This record gives sequence, structure tokens and C-alpha cells, in this order.
Amino acid sequence: MKISNSRRFSLALLLSLTCFGVGNVHAQQVLRVSAIPDEAPTELQRKFKPLGEYLEKKLGMKVEFTPVTDYAASVEGLTKGKLDMVWFGGFTFVQAKIRSKDQVIPLVQREEDEKFKSVFITTNPSINKLEDLKGKTFSFGSESSTSGHLMPRSFLLNAKVNPDTDMKRIAFSGAHDATVAAVAGGKVDAGALNISVWEKLVSQNKVDVKQVRVFYTTPGYFDYNWTVRSDMPAELRKKISDAFLSLDSNNPKDKEILDLQRTLRFIPTKADNYKAIEVAAQQAGLLK
Repeated sequence: MKISNSRRFSLALLLSLTCFGVGNVHAQQVLRVSAIPDEAPTELQRKFKPLGEYLEKKLGMKVEFTPVTDYAASVEGLTKGKLDMVWFGGFTFVQAKIRSKDQVIPLVQREEDEKFKSVFITTNPSINKLEDLKGKTFSFGSESSTSGHLMPRSFLLNAKVNPDTDMKRIAFSGAHDATVAAVAGGKVDAGALNISVWEKLVSQNKVDVKQVRVFYTTPGYFDYNWTVRSDMPAELRKKISDAFLSLDSNNPKDKEILDLQRTLRFIPTKADNYKAIEVAAQQAGLLK
């Protein structure tokens, strides 16, 4: 049986499109998600599981959560195309924005992230204000943490306290809950972490507030958001945004998800919201 030239061309085109489609379908049928490791990996997995299941239903595609070893890995994963969406802090978003040359887009944030705060904690009765930290030992969270390092450092500098020269020793615990453990265990005189994790640990009786106390709470600043790569199809970006924005705390199933994310609702966000974070990072010499 002879195949005409036009028929042969049609078959070749169909084959090429099919082969191309296999790769694309695989890429688009799995949403690869991660988050900065600001808490223990088991806690991050626990928090994301109901949200991941919800997104799968809303998007009609598989959602895979992949934990990363450190903050830098979350930035690398998104900017190198290994991840599609990441829960960033304000500083890690700025790092991803700069490293990718503006090829990332913040979609949504929790309502609380418009005016997020850090707390400074201690067990030392002689520490009652930021200036009292001179000559003391101190722990930040991760070096790339907004609420555990960048903004606490910024407020320290504003108070004329240079952590690198005025303190006896500084350390980086790697995560907010680890900072609390370091302070409570007497490894350092004081530390800084995000207020959300602090309040969660207090509510779960995982910290003795008679021993560990907050002595300074920062003013509010923009922080966490869910960010995607700019080459994600606009239709998928909208579906993801709509899914987050439609979560309703009056719906019991949605409330479970929102409670785990420690918020009442998600709201839209934009890159311009994080310009102050970028300026603070530049002033602190943390942008490389």
C-alpha cells in the first residue's frame, strides 16, 4: 500500500507532536512544590499534606512536595527549573528574583504576611532591650531567613547594635524552633525568630514561658509568599491563585488547611511589596 506524500507528512507531524506532547504532559501534570526549611521537615510535610491534596483537586494534576536541605536549595530549585512553586520568605523571594533576573512571580501571601513580625527571646533577666545584647551570645535562624535573620539584624543595626562586632558570639540555628531550643537550653543568651512559630510553640506548650520570654517585638514588614516561575502558563498560575484565594475559613475542610498555614485567608501579592526587604538586605550586606 502506497502512502501519499501529504499522508506521510501528516503522520510524521503527528508523531513529532506526540513525542513532544509526552514531555510536556509529564511536565505539566505534576506540580513540583517545596518550602524554605524554617521548621523541622516532618512539620513542613504535616502542614503541606492537606493543602497538597486540595490543590490536586482544584488543579486536576498531581502535586508533589519535595523538602530541601536549606534555604539556598529552595532558591536554586525554582530558578533552575527543578521546582514549579516554592513557599519563600521575603528575603529568599528577593534572592530568587535577583538570581533569576526577575523570572519569578509571587502569587499569594497570608493576610498576616503584610505585617509580619519577629520576636527576640531570652532567659537572661538582664536583657530587656536590644541594646542589652551587646557583649552577649545570640542566635539567628538560617542566614537566608527574613524573620530569623535579615529583619532582626536590620532592627539591631537601627538600634546601633552590630551583631558582628558588638556581640560576644553569634550563631545560626538553621530554623526557628531550633533557635528557641538554643535559648531555652542555655546555648545562647538570646535569639530571634518569627512570631508565628513562637506563638505556635507557646500554644502547644512546647516552650516554658516562665523560663523563656519575649523582650522585643519588631514593627511589621512584608514576609512569606508562594512564588512560581514566570514561564509557568498563565492559565495554571491563575488556577493556583484562585485555589488559594477561594479557601474559606467558614468551610471546615478549608479551615483545617488554613489553620495549618496559620492564617485566616490568603490574599494576592506582588513583587513590589518586597522592595523594602531588598533594601534592608543590601544595607545589611547580605545580597551577593
